[in-house]
Amino acid sequence: MRVVTIDGPAGAGKSTVARMLAKRLSWRLLDTGAMYRAVTLAALRAEVNLESDAELGALAAGLHVELPPGSVKLNGEEVSGLIRGVELTRALRFVADSPSVRHCLVGWQRAFARDHNVVTEGRDQGTIVFPDAFRKYYLTASLEERARRRHAEYQGARERISLEALLADLRERDERDAARAIAPMKPAQDACVLDTTGLSLDEVVGRMEHDIRERLETA
Repeated sequence: MRVVTIDGPAGAGKSTVARMLAKRLSWRLLDTGAMYRAVTLAALRAEVNLESDAELGALAAGLHVELPPGSVKLNGEEVSGLIRGVELTRALRFVADSPSVRHCLVGWQRAFARDHNVVTEGRDQGTIVFPDAFRKYYLTASLEERARRRHAEYQGARERISLEALLADLRERDERDAARAIAPMKPAQDACVLDTTGLSLDEVVGRMEHDIRERLETA
């Protein structure tokens, strides 16, 4: 089975690009962000101490998260519409920074890719989870561009947050993710870095699809 990884900061377009690319290639999509968000939802519901690695790890170990096409299921419950809100996004950092949770989810992600050709997106897919991936990409964009995109997403979901607040949140998240002791956000040494500022989704996906199909022909 082959794996294509797409890493990068929030708002760079990873999720949408990964979804479109997987569809064009007829591969499975592994949305790792949805996994972390599902665990965060479970943590908020259970009212566990978000600063306790032990509590978060124990919680994650008892969860069952599934990613059937177009869906996210937490212990059998469809939660796709519940994991994208502002409150959950702000709590997400505690789960993402938990070594125990990360260890658990890396296992889930590798298991997902054993039986499928996979397009996967996240922050450490090419560096930690799939170091031997068939092709690696790192998507980025200017902070302002990423904030505008995320703001449009929240407006579409009728979530109220200012563009200025999103700029501050993304700036803080970038700094925290880059400085993280475990699996810091950075391009893999053999990743293709794509700046998506000013590019349409079709342009980004088209470049990646062309590159992958060329490599498949010569593999």
